[in-house]
Amino acid sequence: MEKLAQRALLVDFYGPLLTEKQRNVWDLHYQQDLSLTEIAEVENISRQAIHDLLKRTERILSEYEDKLGLVERFWTERKKLMDVQTMLQGLSKADFSNPEVYKRYQSISVMIQDVFANIWEL
Repeated sequence: MEKLAQRALLVDFYGPLLTEKQRNVWDLHYQQDLSLTEIAEVENISRQAIHDLLKRTERILSEYEDKLGLVERFWTERKKLMDVQTMLQGLSKADFSNPEVYKRYQSISVMIQDVFANIWEL
């Protein structure tokens, strides 16, 4: 996975565990695309301190993932869900002899689509 996307997921999952300053500097750098110098001016600290804070924050986020594995679990479960969705898309009304089973199939398909929509709101 692309490093920037990995960082974004780490902050989505573990951001609330960071300090306010860590979250703020991370947001300024990675979300608002400010340079280290610009952030240093905003925070009234040295550029090196901002660099160190970002590196420390990235290490902390990686350590959370190493211990808790939420991002990895998210991708694993998402892949399973995509596989189920693909299997369901291969079915048609003609594949069902019982109308009730077809209705359940349609309900399951809608629920999976809802789960995917909610996943991308993270």
